[in-house]
Amino acid sequence: MKIVPVLLSGGSGSRLWPLSRAVLPKQLLPLVTEKTMLQETLTRVSSWANVADPIIVCGNDHRFLVAEQLREIGLSAQSIILEPVARNTAPAIAAAALQLLGQDVSLLVLPADHVINDVASFEQAVRTAALAAQQDQLVTFGIKPAHPETGYGYIKRGTKLESVPGAYSIASFVEKPNLVVAQEYVASGDFFWNSGMFLFKPETFIAELKEHAPEIYAAVSKAVDASYRDLDFLRLNEEAFATSSSLSIDYAVMEKTKHAVVVPADIGWSDVGSWTSLQEVQDSDAHGNVARGDVYLQNVENSLIRSEDRFVAAIGVKDLIVVETSDAVLVASKDAAQDVKEVVEYLKQNERSEHKIHPRAYRPWGWYESIDMGDRHQVKRIMVKPGEKLSLQMHHHRAEHWVVVSGSAMITVDGNTKLYSENQSTYIPIGSTHRLENPGKLPLHLIEVQSGSYLGEDDIVRYEDTYGRS
Repeated sequence: MKIVPVLLSGGSGSRLWPLSRAVLPKQLLPLVTEKTMLQETLTRVSSWANVADPIIVCGNDHRFLVAEQLREIGLSAQSIILEPVARNTAPAIAAAALQLLGQDVSLLVLPADHVINDVASFEQAVRTAALAAQQDQLVTFGIKPAHPETGYGYIKRGTKLESVPGAYSIASFVEKPNLVVAQEYVASGDFFWNSGMFLFKPETFIAELKEHAPEIYAAVSKAVDASYRDLDFLRLNEEAFATSSSLSIDYAVMEKTKHAVVVPADIGWSDVGSWTSLQEVQDSDAHGNVARGDVYLQNVENSLIRSEDRFVAAIGVKDLIVVETSDAVLVASKDAAQDVKEVVEYLKQNERSEHKIHPRAYRPWGWYESIDMGDRHQVKRIMVKPGEKLSLQMHHHRAEHWVVVSGSAMITVDGNTKLYSENQSTYIPIGSTHRLENPGKLPLHLIEVQSGSYLGEDDIVRYEDTYGRS
């Protein structure tokens, strides 16, 4: 029986602000290695025997980034399912399971943003779980606790499964405990961290979903039946999917079913849910520091210092988190790492953009970033990948000047097309229909100077688009 990895890539990772943001969340960032969290999760299981191409479930805003990150590591997905609205893990998993009914496979459900250091032990745990799944069990992976942790839910194991050595029935699921209770759990040896990873046959899961959360099954079934292909993506019907309850798989199925089992796993696992947990999974220096980027440390202890854009110097401090990006800086005590989400709420309530977007915005054709802005002007750097092109478009309120910095640009303005090379420029008046294309084999870099009464990204009328954007 084949195993199909199902990667859930819909989280926002707000506790890892300012690096993780709504349009570029932590699973799409290179936090631990040079690969993104999504790429690490994919490569971790792709080489195993009897593992099929993955299914990825993500939001519409992330679809091109997910596809590009797959391409970068030379992997392909059998399906990239787009959730029209966020509805938690049960509906997302249901959409993938419905796609796989009748295919003699098991689903290996994995959050896209976890760290697993002992991959060999994880593979063995998956093989054990696969035996239980073949017996129509719904398997979750319980992580052997490294310490009393108040930020995770716990699973209490029950009796051993005689038919599957290494698997246990589940006595109970337990919410996040206080420190005293967590210490008792760890001391007993009967409790495991709830990893949020699962393995089961699609038929088994759908049957239990029908019984315990029929409204979710009904809504997602309609959304899948009315789904359609859009380029490389599968779009679920928005109206039907939106009627589903927003429930986790634990609440919807696992805590109610009689077929839940747990496979203990000691695999060097972390959900990387905060800056302190990110520090814990990285190599530190002799003073307990984790530094990344252009950083200078002097007399610093037990701190995480990360620079993305500028030089950062830290002197005579300890137990600090310092994270610098081009438009925001976080400085926090390690004891307050969980409170970073409150900064995100502040930004939302004050209608600021720093919780949502980065200065560099990624598009299917490349990226752009704003480097200067005033009342009636904005300057951007633009990169267009070889062979890609922007939509044929028009602006009502702004004119644009384009200067080619490197590469070749094929530019169309009001039906006239001309090839531009390094140091050449052109002007696009307000209301002119235009398109930018890179016909070369190297990335195209150019500077765009906008001027006008309104410079918002919503001032775009698209007439034609390779990527199906309206």
